[in-house]
Amino acid sequence: MMAAPFRTTRLVEFHDTDMAGIMHFASFFHYMESAEHELIRSTGFSVHSTFEGQTLSFPRVAVSCQFHSPARSEEVLDIAIRITRLGESSVTYDFEFTHEGRAVAQGEMTSVCCRIDPNQPLAAVPIPTEVAEKLKPYVV
Repeated sequence: MMAAPFRTTRLVEFHDTDMAGIMHFASFFHYMESAEHELIRSTGFSVHSTFEGQTLSFPRVAVSCQFHSPARSEEVLDIAIRITRLGESSVTYDFEFTHEGRAVAQGEMTSVCCRIDPNQPLAAVPIPTEVAEKLKPYVV
């Protein structure tokens, strides 16, 4: 049995489109990031949180998107998110964009849990157990 995805919707805003009213490819990356943040907030956490005295964040290290059909201004996109890999310090998400059942795009994004220290480079750290446990229901 496949894990149920996290679901959200997003209105295609005019400023996210080109002159023909078709959603610009770069906007899909913004929508993926917003959907990821929404999923994490739904677990009671944030992509920028403090755990055991450490400030943690989840910068992206890889992102891709394949486009199947145009999304147009003022259409409401359905976004289904699944986790295809939950590693020790990274999460890989799969995003399925549809409009009224029509396939629009399929995206993938990998984020790494990093410690944020002032005046120091980012350092990958294990995802806190309590966060990983809340993400497990979305792992396929």
